[in-house]
Amino acid sequence: MNYFEFYGIPESFNTNQATLKKKFYELSKLYHPDFYAGEDEAKQQEILELSTLNNKAYQVLSDPARRMKYILKLHDLVSEGAKPQLPADFLMEMMDINERLMEVEDAEQLAQVTAEVLAIEGDINDKIAELTADYEQIDHTAQESRRNEIAEIYYRQKYLLRIKESLDTFAARL
Repeated sequence: MNYFEFYGIPESFNTNQATLKKKFYELSKLYHPDFYAGEDEAKQQEILELSTLNNKAYQVLSDPARRMKYILKLHDLVSEGAKPQLPADFLMEMMDINERLMEVEDAEQLAQVTAEVLAIEGDINDKIAELTADYEQIDHTAQESRRNEIAEIYYRQKYLLRIKESLDTFAARL
């Protein structure tokens, strides 16, 4: 079941956290297994499944990164093991950063590379904020276009995360 539908809220990259928490607590009370202890096994199993669904939905929708991935998966825009076509300029920039990272000899050089990576990450986060800000208010065609742009940025983020992990590895060595 679609988590947004389960909670009766609109699909949004910027879900209202107070509303989400309220729905979670309402359903937690409604589907608490202890209230169904006297029911038959089928009903108890159904309630357990709904309780589990409620917990999973809340975990995903309350976390911005997991929510983004979830929305993109709902629309078949991301999948595990996918090899997306990222723009050549981005890939060249990442290759340059990787090469400089391999040549890091001291903390100052590492700090320079780290600052550059953090600046790129900041730009990515700004672009995501821009693309998701009015997502609920635009029409379905525009939403589809936005999701495609967000999917590309999502894959850039994943790529950048690998670079950040390498930075951490190199920082530990210095």
